[in-house]
Amino acid sequence: QVQLVESGGGLVQAGGSLGLSCAASGSIPIINTMAWYRQAPGKQRELVATITLTGSTNYADSLKARFTISRDNAKKTVYLQMNSLKPEDTAVYYCQLELFSGRAYWGQGTQVTVSS
Repeated sequence: QVQLVESGGGLVQAGGSLGLSCAASGSIPIINTMAWYRQAPGKQRELVATITLTGSTNYADSLKARFTISRDNAKKTVYLQMNSLKPEDTAVYYCQLELFSGRAYWGQGTQVTVSS
C-alpha cells in the first residue's frame, strides 16, 4: 500500500519562508510525476507545481517566482520551498505522485497559515 506523508506545514508571518516535504512509502514502482497542490478555504484545489522523474518543473504562473519544487528520487520524496509568503498562500497543501501507469496517490495534506 502506498502512503504519502507530508511534513513542514505551520504558521509563519507574511514575508517568511517555509519548506514542505512529502515522503512516499510502500511498494512503489518508478514514480513519474510528483506535485504539490493547495486548497484554500472555500476554494477549489489548485496546482502549485509539478516535477517529473527527470527534473523538469512546472509552476502556477503566480507562484513561480517564490516557490521551488524539487525531489529526491532515491528517497521518493518531493519538496516545496516557499519564500516571501503572503496571507493568500494560506491553504492546505497536498502532495501527489503519479505513476507511469497513470495511477495517482495523494497525501493527507498539511496546513500552511500565513499571518499578516
